[in-house]
Amino acid sequence: MKETYHKWYTQYLDRKMEMLVFGHAGFPVILFPTSKGRFYQYRDFMLIESASWFVDNGLIRIYCPDSVDADSWYNDSIHPADRVNTHNGYENVIIHDVAAMAREETGHSKVATAGCSFGGYHAVNLALRHPDLVGYAFSMGGAFDIRQFIDGYYDDNCYYNE
Repeated sequence: MKETYHKWYTQYLDRKMEMLVFGHAGFPVILFPTSKGRFYQYRDFMLIESASWFVDNGLIRIYCPDSVDADSWYNDSIHPADRVNTHNGYENVIIHDVAAMAREETGHSKVATAGCSFGGYHAVNLALRHPDLVGYAFSMGGAFDIRQFIDGYYDDNCYYNE
């Protein structure tokens, strides 16, 4: 199975991001890591191997971006508004960097999103907020109530990510 490593600077979070891509062709699937997980998590946990037939036969191409959960939702050292803003920056990374690359490389106009645990939240949240971009969403569990991460704080950004 073809595996490609990507590292780039993104303006949306003013930092470097990392990602693994599996496959040579097929419908693009953005696979979000679990809570505070890393881009290599699904390779190490053998989930990518379990999808190898689909990847090897060019049916899907899997994009595994890094998460920033530790700097956003799970970062108790910053104000909840900053947690949401960091998450919104991450969403922009996914839309403008990851999904744009996936669409260009595969020729598909939409992507699928998927994830386990908090990755399931990211998959569904992105699909609901951007139906023009996401054609399919697969959530294998998930924490969908972000109020547990915002300590009673609430604004429009919270509302649109809930």
